Amino acid sequence: MEPQLQSENFPSIFLRFRLLFICSVTGKNGNTMPEKNAASALVRMKIYKDKAPTQRGGYFRQDMNARRIERIVNAARPVAVGLSILTLREMTGAAGASAAQFFTSAGAASQYATLFLYGYLGLALAVLIAGLFVPLQKFSFPPEIDLVALAIFIALTPSLAAFWFFYLFSVFAMAGRARQSAITLYRSSPRNLFTSDAGLVSGGATIACVVRTVWLAPTAPASFSAAHGLGGLRWIGVAAGTYLAGLCVAWLGMRERAAAAEEDFLGKVLDMVRVDKGLGESVRLVLSELAREFLCEYAVLAICDEEVERLFTWRASQDRRYVIPPAVLPLGKAGAYLAEDLSHSVCWNSLGGRVRGFGWHTESGTPRSNIEAPPATVCEELQAESVVAVTMLAAGHPSGRMLLVNGRRAFRRSDLRWFERIVRQLNAPLENVFQLRHLRTRAVEAERSRISRDLHDGILQTLLSLNIQLGVLERKAVSAPEAASHELALLQKTVRQEGEDLRQMVKDLRPLRVESADLREMMYGFAERYHNESGLVVDLFLEENDLRAPDRICREVFQIYRESLNNIKKHARASHVVVKLWQDDAKVFLVVDDNGQGFSFSGKFGSEELDRLRLGPISIKERTRTVGGVLTVESNPGHGARLTIEIPVI
Repeated sequence: MEPQLQSENFPSIFLRFRLLFICSVTGKNGNTMPEKNAASALVRMKIYKDKAPTQRGGYFRQDMNARRIERIVNAARPVAVGLSILTLREMTGAAGASAAQFFTSAGAASQYATLFLYGYLGLALAVLIAGLFVPLQKFSFPPEIDLVALAIFIALTPSLAAFWFFYLFSVFAMAGRARQSAITLYRSSPRNLFTSDAGLVSGGATIACVVRTVWLAPTAPASFSAAHGLGGLRWIGVAAGTYLAGLCVAWLGMRERAAAAEEDFLGKVLDMVRVDKGLGESVRLVLSELAREFLCEYAVLAICDEEVERLFTWRASQDRRYVIPPAVLPLGKAGAYLAEDLSHSVCWNSLGGRVRGFGWHTESGTPRSNIEAPPATVCEELQAESVVAVTMLAAGHPSGRMLLVNGRRAFRRSDLRWFERIVRQLNAPLENVFQLRHLRTRAVEAERSRISRDLHDGILQTLLSLNIQLGVLERKAVSAPEAASHELALLQKTVRQEGEDLRQMVKDLRPLRVESADLREMMYGFAERYHNESGLVVDLFLEENDLRAPDRICREVFQIYRESLNNIKKHARASHVVVKLWQDDAKVFLVVDDNGQGFSFSGKFGSEELDRLRLGPISIKERTRTVGGVLTVESNPGHGARLTIEIPVI
């Protein structure tokens, strides 16, 4: 006759449950909140930019999250099996006794159950060790094996408590890892707890517990008495507790899986926002991905630029091949895209009929008591039947909206929360791309202005002078041919000189690559060519060691140095130039000093004063500003000028 199921001491079981949950739900990478891991997605995007697309994108992150869940489950397996073994030993009263006494007192069922657990414990430890060294693609321990072991163990064990540890672990493993290859997006995670794989396992295990209890009853009358007396109520409670505990652990596993899917999606979307793709392409890819994620007709990004008083909008559908170009609209149409208060996240369903909506304050999360219908321009401009709107931020202030339009089903509150989290993560990278685009535009405009000034002050003035002198020569050619011949030779010399200057200008416009190790040599080489062409004496005082600065700073330092010498040659009428370059722990210093006629103003001015008074070399000011530097100009008319540039390297 097999032994009866034994009751357990509740406090000791409770402590073991706590230990199992801590080991199962946490780990080295236990924190899976996407808000804390979104910044690392940008770091991974830089580290793996040279990898293959499948490694750099979603597949790589899915592999990382799958490995994390795999390690959590592998670490929890030996803990659960070990706790089951301890429970069996406590049940049989064999703690501290010899192995022979233990097997004698436990009976055949306990012997078989304990031997089975010891064997599975060895397998669990082997899987844990192997998972630390073998790549996930080559090694995987499917949760179905745990379910088979659980079924064998319920047939052997005489203790419900020992079964519970193994059972709760199996439910968590099934909920956290089942169909892992299909988990790519938030919507793919199961939403119905009761019909999920882990929920079905919980129900099946509860039925198995009840059947096993009746099977172990010594006689049919006793079973009948237990089912209709106090014993029946007890086992009904045990069955309900078993099922509810399994559902709770299943919920934890499903949340872990959903969090991993959310992190995958956030990393995938953040990887699309890249400077090399450009602003338009990055926004289009993000909007297309959002339209697919939320199963809506299209997604819209609307940004209000108050400086130019325009509204910029981008729209993209699920099909990435269908490109809708960005639109520039007057602020009068902002109501269609920036509807409602920008401090709230809102959703409207069924705009064509009775409006059903909900929303809350973006920062405090306070729900709105009443949601009114959006302006009629929303339906007209967006052709919308349902809309979800979340505010975009720039420098911490509302600057626009991101919209989801016409979902295939009614939007839920969970959709708005998830969309709000996505937009919150996209705020910073999109703002960075906007700022870089703005800086690039300003740099292009400054370079165009510099070229325009150089052409106007150089070749265009020379051509105008040549045209006047040619008219004079035309009249002299008849009356004074010898004088005309001499002046023609001078004109030819001027044309050759301007041709050389134009050729040098074109050469200077070519992309220049300057590295810190080459900067000193390039500066010496340019000074030598400059002296040969202009006759000016250039004294260079450069730090002996190579600059410890990024290449972009070295490139701008060389461009400022070259442009300063060219300006001196054209305008200063100097005979001697002194250039100094050195670096301390925080800054790079460049000083250009000449003995020419100086600027038209007298005194020493910093960058802000030069901008306010509109003084100083504009192109050098812009180049200094692009690397975060400060320009100081000291001018003494008739006695020369000094430029001092300080550029931070940290």
